[in-house]
Amino acid sequence: MREFKISNATLYKWIKESKTTVSFKTKDILTDEQKELIELRKRNKQLEMENDIPKQAGLIIGRKSKS
Repeated sequence: MREFKISNATLYKWIKESKTTVSFKTKDILTDEQKELIELRKRNKQLEMENDIPKQAGLIIGRKSKS
């Protein structure tokens, strides 16, 4: 452990996780709440982008009508 500079706490966490999951990938060991939060953040970002489209269109149309 020392040659790889891995703390005992990290090693024990890995051992505990290996007993409760079949994967060490972060996405596979998230709680349901963490997964939901990630999905909600993605959805929020998508909705913000969709909301920006009409705003940008309004600005473009406003510039054209002034010309």
